[in-house]
Order: sequence, then C-alpha cells, then structure tokens
Amino acid sequence: MSGTLILVRHGQSEWNLKNLFTGWRDVALSERGHEEAKAAGQRIKAKGLKPDVAFTSALKRAQMTNDHILDVLGLSSLEVIRDQALNERDYGDLVGLNKDDARKKWGDEQVHIWRRSYDVPPPGGESLKDTGARVWPYYIRMILPRALRGQTVLVSAHGNSLRALVMVLDGLAGDEVAKLELATGVPLIYRLNADSTVASKEILEG
Repeated sequence: MSGTLILVRHGQSEWNLKNLFTGWRDVALSERGHEEAKAAGQRIKAKGLKPDVAFTSALKRAQMTNDHILDVLGLSSLEVIRDQALNERDYGDLVGLNKDDARKKWGDEQVHIWRRSYDVPPPGGESLKDTGARVWPYYIRMILPRALRGQTVLVSAHGNSLRALVMVLDGLAGDEVAKLELATGVPLIYRLNADSTVASKEILEG
C-alpha cells in the first residue's frame, strides 16, 4: 500500500444556504459551513490521519474549509497548494440563479441534466466532463505523485471537481456519476496501492 488521499467537499456556503448556483463565484462559508469544516477535521483527527500536504482551489469556501481542518489537526503551518484546476464547475449563465427559479424557467428535467449529467454543460458553462479535463491532469501531475511517495494528501475542493476525481478513483461510468452526490464536510478516505489503484475507500460520516 502506498499513500492516502483525504477528499473533502467544502462546508455549506452562503449560496448553498440560499439555494443558488455558485460555480466560480467566490462566496464564503455559512455559519453551518464553518461548523461542518471543523467537524470534518475532528473526524480526520479521530482516524489518526495527519496530512503531509494540502491542496485546495482558488475559491475561499474551499480554502476556509482547508484552514479549519488544519487548525483542528494542529497543522496550520502545513504546506498548502492552491490552484483553480480544483475550482467548482463553472455554471455559466446559471450562476447566481435560485435553483427553484431555474426549474420553473427550464423545467425540472433540463436543470437536472445540467446539474448531474456527465457531458451536457449549462449555457455558457462547463459539463462535468469539462471539469474533469482540468481536474484529472492536475491530479496526475501534482497530487498523485505525493501520495505515491507514501504521503497523506488532503484535498479540500468542491462538489463537482471532487465528483470528477471520484469518478476516476471509483471507476464510474458517465451514467453512474450522474447519481453521485457528495455531502458537504464529509471526508472520503482513499488508501492507494503503489500502482495508483485504490486499495480501500472509507466515508467518515457523522
């Protein structure tokens, strides 16, 4: 067995709370989101895991989540690498719209396709496939080598950037990933083999 990946979707954001499409808009965590991030840190600590490096996106909701986790672990001085390759999916023309209002305008089925399908982008935005096109190369180039050196790697990112990554790690097809929902602030623990395949997966739910 080689290294360990800890994947965490950021805690609830202010726009999650308001049921708005967020995408690349840089919004902060809600009060509940701060608590979810701290709880994620406690679950990671309870498993005895200690990251050697942390990766996060260019958006503050993921960065705040990362900071809370590291504070709980007593690792606030840990190396943190930030990159927009790990940003949330760009929702294009939907950004800032209430999801219920979008359903009224375009219909439940169309909005569901935009939100959950693999390769259908919303108007002016990215599909999950497009998101993966920036997440996967970054993972291979920057994150995986650290894990293959036996390190424990924390990745604090977003629902769709992590769905793209989990799709590959779990070997999911496009229709299978459409059903995948990642909860806010719930760590996923992947232990990797030396050949980069997954040896085990654990979800640290409350």
